[in-house]
Amino acid sequence: MLSSLTRPRALALCALPVAALLLVAGFAPLPYAVAQPGSTADVLGADQGKPVITIAGAPNRATDGELLMTTIMATGPSADIDLGQVVDAWFRTDRAVLPRDSVYPAGKSDREVEQHNLQDMRESQDSATQAALSYLRKDPAKVKVTLQLADIGGPSAGLLFSLGIVDKLDGDGAGGDLTGGRTIAGTGTITTDGKVGAVGGVSLKTQAAERDGASIFLVPEDECSDAQAELPKGLRLIPVATLKGAVDSLRALEKGGKVPSC
Repeated sequence: MLSSLTRPRALALCALPVAALLLVAGFAPLPYAVAQPGSTADVLGADQGKPVITIAGAPNRATDGELLMTTIMATGPSADIDLGQVVDAWFRTDRAVLPRDSVYPAGKSDREVEQHNLQDMRESQDSATQAALSYLRKDPAKVKVTLQLADIGGPSAGLLFSLGIVDKLDGDGAGGDLTGGRTIAGTGTITTDGKVGAVGGVSLKTQAAERDGASIFLVPEDECSDAQAELPKGLRLIPVATLKGAVDSLRALEKGGKVPSC
């Protein structure tokens, strides 16, 4: 047993390795990514001077309002994240700390990740087009849809692309804009049969949506609780599970009918 005179010195000596470990941990790279609200893009508008959605083989109509797809920005797969950055992000509502492997495929370079995300975007656009044309009962052999959105990757814009196609074609015969002249944002993957899937990062995307003027946010229904976690004041959530459900909700919103909520 240590005497009362030697104990303080012994404790101090024992603390030295702990302090050294904390110091090393503070500067050592950690397997995390730090994410924040990213850009938005109006799928009814233009990107780099070209329409995001171009449709040939069927009448198009002019649209009003905006349909904003939302994104998050994350530190790259090769970026070194230290303890200080993690702690700072942990206590901020406009940042999120995510396991790096949940954001990027393991073992991929920045260039490989970029190519992977662009491929996901192309596949998402194909699915969105098929889902919209199927919903509208349009023959894809006769109606040609071209989607153009540069420098954004991943599959999470699928729902908004489908809604934009439906809005431009007005094939459901309801007339009027899906947006009702509003700025409506959202996120969600989509399958060819119109099912909406979860995407992750929704609490950051709601912040991007509110920042860029949206009053409504369409969220995959499985992610309602995540979207509510840091929901900006004045932004209304509408949960969706299918393309049809999203269109029905927007039509009901315009007519003052019953609209689902989280």
